[in-house]
Amino acid sequence: MTTPGADIRVLIVDDNRTVRRGIRLRLENATGIRVAGEAANGRDAVVLAHAERADVVLMDLHMPGMNGIEATRLITADEQSGCRVILLTSEVSDAFVVDAIEAGASGYLLKGHDSDQLLPVIRGAAAGTATISPRVAPRLIRELREARSATAAPEQVALLTGAERRVVGLLSSGVTSTEDIAKRLSVSVNTVRSQTASALRKLDLDDRTQLALWGARNGLPRPGA
Repeated sequence: MTTPGADIRVLIVDDNRTVRRGIRLRLENATGIRVAGEAANGRDAVVLAHAERADVVLMDLHMPGMNGIEATRLITADEQSGCRVILLTSEVSDAFVVDAIEAGASGYLLKGHDSDQLLPVIRGAAAGTATISPRVAPRLIRELREARSATAAPEQVALLTGAERRVVGLLSSGVTSTEDIAKRLSVSVNTVRSQTASALRKLDLDDRTQLALWGARNGLPRPGA
């Protein structure tokens, strides 16, 4: 995560120069964000992410030489750097979404469709929050629920209280807004935040996306379902 008060250093990775230029122009006009550099392929992205001490990498999926998934895996493998990767792509394939998350991506946004989310997602990633495009989340949850029988961990589920399970169940069903979860459960936003933090601590997970994936894999039911 970035040092409080410091600009977020963002590396732009895309093999399309026009796309890179468009993203750069948008970021250069944003408060608290600095463009650390650009790369046109995954190999250069891995090198530059380290050399430029990037806080967040905006990563295209399909590039020559090394694709965005493999580059993401190599960048996030260096846990000490704290660098976060956001996949920014037009690809909505279930397999690619799952691969991106498993590779360590902190976000998966769709070009064009999620353009209004780019700046808040960058800031959230730098602060340790993960975000999945609302257009992608249902596909990801479905994919993981189909595979849950092979990864169920009842002993871990037993660690959570009933209230925590209900929160995780909604997260894993694609309800990602803390406010929406609070309304559905008729509790306060602070209660949801507290229960989310407690579940993360008990399961030794880093963020809400990992918690949602865990819930989907372990078949936690959506409250009222």
